[in-house]
Amino acid sequence: MISIERIRAAAERARPHVLRTPLLPVEGAQLKAECLQPTGSFKVRGFFAAALALPPDQLKRGLITVSAGNAAQACAYVAHQLGVFCRVVMFDTAPAIKVDGVKRWGATPIPMPREDLFRWIETEGWNKEPEAFLHPFNNDELMAGHGGLGLELIEEIPDLARVLVPVGGGGLLTGVASALKGSKPGIEVIGVQSDGYAMWPKVFEAGGPVPMKVETIADGTTAPFDAKMLGLLKEVVDRWLIVPEPRLKAAIPELAAKAKVVAEGAGALAYAALEQIESGPPTVAVVSGGNIDPALLATLLSNQRGASSPTARA
Repeated sequence: MISIERIRAAAERARPHVLRTPLLPVEGAQLKAECLQPTGSFKVRGFFAAALALPPDQLKRGLITVSAGNAAQACAYVAHQLGVFCRVVMFDTAPAIKVDGVKRWGATPIPMPREDLFRWIETEGWNKEPEAFLHPFNNDELMAGHGGLGLELIEEIPDLARVLVPVGGGGLLTGVASALKGSKPGIEVIGVQSDGYAMWPKVFEAGGPVPMKVETIADGTTAPFDAKMLGLLKEVVDRWLIVPEPRLKAAIPELAAKAKVVAEGAGALAYAALEQIESGPPTVAVVSGGNIDPALLATLLSNQRGASSPTARA
């Protein structure tokens, strides 16, 4: 686990730059709306905490990261706010809204095919670059910064019993779970993935890395396996839930209609999983991000309208 002292220090560094996001009620739970952060996801918490922990001479060199999209935007935004240069290695299939978000803050995207990007990570390609590298999930200061979300939950819901968190690389879940269990060990932490990329449940079942194929709209959860994260997640996750992809696709328009929240695929996972748990104990589902491709959102909304129309029901 990340120590509670480290989490508190990281959260304090990030605090002037991030939002204390609201809790929104839905049936049987509350939603932690991280989609309302400046770049549309929780990632700014960790990137501010990690960047501000760098020695000044390293920070002046600029920042570089690797990302499916949300970490890319967060790194770009943080670099812009701190007045330093930034480049981001991204999947060449990243949604246009996420690529545009990187450019919006003055950073330079470096598109790579998926396998080339994973190879760049495996060979630590950042060591050949001039900027200071911030890993998008396997970075202790970054995970500690994400833990600030957990601290807010404990302050706002003293009798909090369980939290559902979407999982990609595992940085958000590790930070939040460390904050929760470092403060109240009895809180249940539930990791959530789609059946279109249920890497971590399969990894724990197999005892190590497994071949994976991406078949999900939750692109923010399609991170590669990382051995360090395996150990951390084993320590802090109480159980895993897997959301069928059709349920995830239905959850996005459902969130928009019922909670007035626009969530991307990864952001809707925890909410989509609520139907799998018993009601009762005070529960929070983390809506991790809202950077959904507008065309995908329009399609999902249209499909939902069609499914609920009188003609469709007849």
